[in-house]
Amino acid sequence: MIFIICNNKTILHFCGLYIIRIIEANKVEKNMYGRINPNANMMIKISNERRLSGLQADFNALFPFLKIEFFKTPHKIGEASAKNLIHENSRFVRDCRVPKTEGDLIINEQMTVNELEEQFLSKFGLSAQVFRKSGNVWLETSATDSWSLRQQNDEGAELSRQINPRRENPEDSDIY
Repeated sequence: MIFIICNNKTILHFCGLYIIRIIEANKVEKNMYGRINPNANMMIKISNERRLSGLQADFNALFPFLKIEFFKTPHKIGEASAKNLIHENSRFVRDCRVPKTEGDLIINEQMTVNELEEQFLSKFGLSAQVFRKSGNVWLETSATDSWSLRQQNDEGAELSRQINPRRENPEDSDIY
């Protein structure tokens, strides 16, 4: 079992493939399938002293078949971002944005990719793009920005299960 403290009130408990959100005094918000209550809000702390890798890790802990990359310039809805514009994830948040607003990014499973990316940009000045896992490859979700985070994560889980590991080439690299 693994526990991650996301902020001073929330602990994520990893048990098998399921993530259970524990709030304050062991109040667990999950449904009968072991999934996080889709109406429960999850928070990612955005502060100037954090590294992009920390934001990525927090998000990936909530959605293991999704990842976020941060770019130097924003993209339009349904548009892909150029790989050469990705910020290195070792950079501090303060070095990747103009407005220096700090706070909590509130996320829930029903939020669409577009809504998440818009919140990163409008509230915190970070240009984010969500990627979905497909076997050993990460695909940009630009064509499916209207899907919910849960739908994207479930699709990534399903696509990753369908890949036959004996047929995968370990030399393959990620696609952006």
